[in-house]
Amino acid sequence: MSHHSSGGTSKLARLKPVTDTPLRRTARALLFALLLSVAWSITFIFYTFPERVQVVVGEPSPRDIKSPRQITYISEVKTNEARLAAMAAVKAIYSGPDMTVASQQLRRLQEIIDYITAIRYDSFANQETKVQLLCEVPALHLTPDAALRILALDEDEWRTVSAESSRVLDLIMREEIRNDQPLEAGYLVQRFMTHSLPIHQQAIVKNLVQNLIVPNSYYDFKQTQASREAARNAVQPVHWTILEGESILREGEIVSDLALEKLQVLGLLNTGTLWQDKVSMILLSVTLVIALSVYVVRTQPLLLSRPRRQLLLTLMLILVGLAARTTVTGHTVTPYLFPVAAVTMLTAILLDVQLAMVVSGIVALLIGFSAGGSIELVIYAFVGGMVAALAVWRTEHLGAFIRATVYVALANITIILIFHLRTRAHDAVGLLQLMTAGIGNAIISSVSTFAAFSFIGRLFGITTSLQLLDLARPTHPLFRQLLLKAPGTYHHSILISNMAEQAAEAIGADVLLSRVGSYYHDIGKIPRPYFFAENQNEGENPHDKLDPKTSAEIIIAHTTDGLALARKYNLPDRVRDFIPEHHGTCLVSYFYQQANRENGAEVVLEEDFRYPGPKPQSRETAIVMLADSVEAAVRATKPTTQADIERTIRQIIDNRLMDGQLDECDLTLKDLDKIREAFTTVLQGVFHPRIQYPEGVQLQNGNKSPVQVDV
Repeated sequence: MSHHSSGGTSKLARLKPVTDTPLRRTARALLFALLLSVAWSITFIFYTFPERVQVVVGEPSPRDIKSPRQITYISEVKTNEARLAAMAAVKAIYSGPDMTVASQQLRRLQEIIDYITAIRYDSFANQETKVQLLCEVPALHLTPDAALRILALDEDEWRTVSAESSRVLDLIMREEIRNDQPLEAGYLVQRFMTHSLPIHQQAIVKNLVQNLIVPNSYYDFKQTQASREAARNAVQPVHWTILEGESILREGEIVSDLALEKLQVLGLLNTGTLWQDKVSMILLSVTLVIALSVYVVRTQPLLLSRPRRQLLLTLMLILVGLAARTTVTGHTVTPYLFPVAAVTMLTAILLDVQLAMVVSGIVALLIGFSAGGSIELVIYAFVGGMVAALAVWRTEHLGAFIRATVYVALANITIILIFHLRTRAHDAVGLLQLMTAGIGNAIISSVSTFAAFSFIGRLFGITTSLQLLDLARPTHPLFRQLLLKAPGTYHHSILISNMAEQAAEAIGADVLLSRVGSYYHDIGKIPRPYFFAENQNEGENPHDKLDPKTSAEIIIAHTTDGLALARKYNLPDRVRDFIPEHHGTCLVSYFYQQANRENGAEVVLEEDFRYPGPKPQSRETAIVMLADSVEAAVRATKPTTQADIERTIRQIIDNRLMDGQLDECDLTLKDLDKIREAFTTVLQGVFHPRIQYPEGVQLQNGNKSPVQVDV
């Protein structure tokens, strides 16, 4: 006995986990953030594109460059050329002719005519004085000869000249005379003047009118610009097609704006990396990593306590950053093929669906950044990744991958249509190419996820749904051993699985994991099944021959034995967790109380009668702990009413809660209420009250019934 006791104690000591302190979690988080930041920064900054060239508009090309593929795109260069041509076709707009200016000039002419008339009839002025006065009129600029011709006119001739001058000026000022064009006053007077006048009178009319002709129409800058802008906006975007193998530049050819644009669209232009670009890339990496690290620290403590999962997430994000940098930058269709959905599906299947949502957003930002800040690609990648993660979340059959393919394809096509149909003109061929790429994205993502997730799960010690489905088969060797060697424990495990499955579904926990974990939580009873009540025959209890401490060690050791069997049969880590965690650090109270009674005043160490733990770390192992305790209590007390069942369930859950067994899992009080209701529903069907019929019931045929019938 002593040998077994010491051996059991050593096994239990080895079972105790290393304490995962906040300092350890912080160190892992910092290591995760540092590794990811450095990897992303190196990826973004130092990756070069050997097939790219560096050219400058107006300088000769260093080599021949041909298009590696056919592509249709909206050419900014050609569109701008068409817009400039449309603007140039719009003529300048002028205001007028302004009739106010015409009236003003006609009044001035009349004033001049009245002044000349007064001079002509001034009896006190001599001829010389009159000539001098006429030459001094500033608006006329008359020569002495012209003044003499005016003075030489008789009364009728002067009235004729005056009337003709007013008529000619009126006609001229009704025409559009622009302020920014040469003023041909003499030509205008000659054009509108009556040619029946004598030559000397025509000359006088010209002298009177030509200096009074002024611009009456002005250039309207705002209206002209508005009309040209409207003409510019009316120009549809010009779609330009580059054929595969088409020569973009020849060696020595002067680089044009169109050639530069073609290189940019094809992703063949090496723009170089300025220090501002490097700083922005580093800031992006650090910002995204800090955001992800804070999220992981606050909401994913299990990820930090499992280095292999942390390494898996880090490697996936590094590979995504490298792939985005190499396949997205400078390409038009390829970004739509980038399998973001594969990353989020793997994260949802292998790690956590909520973490997959965050990863989807981060990867979408990486792709948008690599594509030059495309908001369309950000939304395209995020929505597709989110839909993919939800489609395969908690998948229990391979059809989920087909469903995910359909959902992701529909999401991709929808986002493409949203962004491309809103433009007034879209390239039907280009749109079809993008939609085809969206469908290809869904297929590639689902196929690659299906091909990789099982292998990756095993490599990083992560339990996959396919592994769980394999373990759920009744023909599994270890599960079959439980049936053959410990049938009572087998049936107990089946009942626990029903209870755990209902409870997990009620609170949104992993139903499949809860069911499979229940199957294997007590496999440690296989080596010595007869030491456990459910496998004992009536009247036979080997513990009657053992001291309480030894009995407790045997009972507690079934967790150690279970872990040994789990390792032997390569059970996944998440299934192994159910073996030690379904008892946590609970006290084997029956043998502890028995030891206190037998030892009297001698101190009995409580730790000798407690399971080594750890306490449940997940909702699923906590559910199995509660189901195991509740089922044992109900089986022992044999309640006869529904109220008794509910009372027992509530008491067991409260005891585990007060004992601190649920402190390290994220169950809420609301979850516990739902678990209690689920347990009650299952146990009512098993331990329902039975109606007993009295012996010797008189039957209609005159015979009596058998002894009693239980229903």
